[in-house]
Amino acid sequence: MGSEIHSSGETVRFLIHFFNGRWFMVFASFLIMACAGATYLFGTYSKDIKFTLGYDQTTLNLLGFFKDLGANVGVMSGLIAEVTPTWFVLVIGSAMNFVGYFMIWLTVTGRVTKPQVWQMCLYICIGANSQNFANTGALVTCVKNFPESRGVMLGLLKGYVGLSGAIFTQLYFAIYGNDSKSLILLIAWLPAVVSLVFVYSIREKKVVRQRNEINVFYNFLYISIFLALFLMAMNIAEKQVHFNQAAYIASATICCVLLFVPLTVTVKQEIEVWNMKKLEEPSEVKIEKPKIKEIEDGEKEMKSCLFTVFDPPPRGEDYTILQALLSLDMIILFLATFCGLGSSLTALDNLGQIGESLGYPNHAVSSFVSLVSIWNYFGRVFSGFVSEYLLSKHKLPRPLMMTLVLLLSCAGHLLIAFPVPGSVYIASILMGFSFGAQLPLLFAIISELFGLKYFSTLFNCGQLASPLGSYILNVRVTGMLYDREAMKQLTARGLTRKDVKDLTCLGSQCYKLPFVILAAVTFFGALVSLGLAIRTREFYKGDIYKKFREESTHESESVMVSDSRKS
Repeated sequence: MGSEIHSSGETVRFLIHFFNGRWFMVFASFLIMACAGATYLFGTYSKDIKFTLGYDQTTLNLLGFFKDLGANVGVMSGLIAEVTPTWFVLVIGSAMNFVGYFMIWLTVTGRVTKPQVWQMCLYICIGANSQNFANTGALVTCVKNFPESRGVMLGLLKGYVGLSGAIFTQLYFAIYGNDSKSLILLIAWLPAVVSLVFVYSIREKKVVRQRNEINVFYNFLYISIFLALFLMAMNIAEKQVHFNQAAYIASATICCVLLFVPLTVTVKQEIEVWNMKKLEEPSEVKIEKPKIKEIEDGEKEMKSCLFTVFDPPPRGEDYTILQALLSLDMIILFLATFCGLGSSLTALDNLGQIGESLGYPNHAVSSFVSLVSIWNYFGRVFSGFVSEYLLSKHKLPRPLMMTLVLLLSCAGHLLIAFPVPGSVYIASILMGFSFGAQLPLLFAIISELFGLKYFSTLFNCGQLASPLGSYILNVRVTGMLYDREAMKQLTARGLTRKDVKDLTCLGSQCYKLPFVILAAVTFFGALVSLGLAIRTREFYKGDIYKKFREESTHESESVMVSDSRKS
């Protein structure tokens, strides 16, 4: 009886350790991030909004801008995270996600009276902004818990966000059938539920680097690649063979199983950590040293608020928020992001209308969205893992990697501007890959140049350029040029704007000039990014993770009291 009680007590203690462990937090973050990419599905349901509410392309692009604005203006979530616990950030995000998308679903299905355009913009902005709370809660916490593996950590987490579009597509086919309006309902409730389930699992832990840490991340990578390949295979199969409801349910079930496979890796790692702790506990007594560094940091903070705004520390140290935002490095990065992500978001938001204008059937448009989602994933994990490898082995600056990615994006834009049969499929792959690759690089560069102390605010500030670029390039350039071409076609048919419900343009001329402009802007962004790579080449030649190893060593210093006398 005593051994059974001891055994059950041991099991309870392990379960408490497991659900509070760093590796379970990583698994929970994967699931949260896999549900945090609803904004990438806008191309799937935007036609429902356009048709139901009778919008022209400029109005729809305005809606797309507010979606991008909400998705990228995460300063509020960053500032809230500075002063509140992580669970509070996730709860706010869940509530915003449900309210925003649920109101859009009620509108599109006619359950409420037709709202004003500004109300629809507000709904989608609130819903999209919720993903910043998921990012700030899960992504920032993971980077702080694994500072020396931030590149691969960012690549994996943003990779799951990239896959979320294809995952949602499988789930909504299985649950609701071929009803894109119901996709909006799924987007409303599923991410909110997942965040609430794991709300207490996401928190900062003591950083203790394991020798096999990078190998564990590679195991996660292989599992996620298998999931991506499965989703790609399903995407191809669904276009070649007619799937009935049972087939969609089977596909969605396999998808969910693959999402939970990383849990096996998590269990293995937490058991190893548990066994290590059991070995260490009886053989050592840790005597913590006075936290002199924290006192010094506090004194430095008192001095630094306003007087050192234009006197920042060396690159890699903890900048204050103002020091980082007003630094030349951040301004250059902001401009590169404006050009790169602004152009990419414009292309992705118009994907549905691009397919329609070039005469592709509806199922092909769904394929474009799925291809973007899947290759978005490959771009994210590729930039995370490959840039980390090139940085550690060859001291290659991450901004140089961003330059190469932007050049790849130019090729995708040109394939839309000068289309050939099937070119939109290739363009979807190139644009999805390059868009996905930019985000982990942006976040990693910000964390490396300006430190981790205010990372939750700074990375949200850094992506503010994205919605600004999207507004100018999408609403003021692409949308207006599209509508101008559509009006020409309407006039040629002897009709006026009042004679048609929605303004549609057909033919390769619809997006030719807009995407030539996008290609030129992206190329300029590549040149700007190259300038940042040249500026920071000396910094990246050094050991940028040295201070994290020193801090870890400092924290774990202890006086060991062994049991050798007994032996």
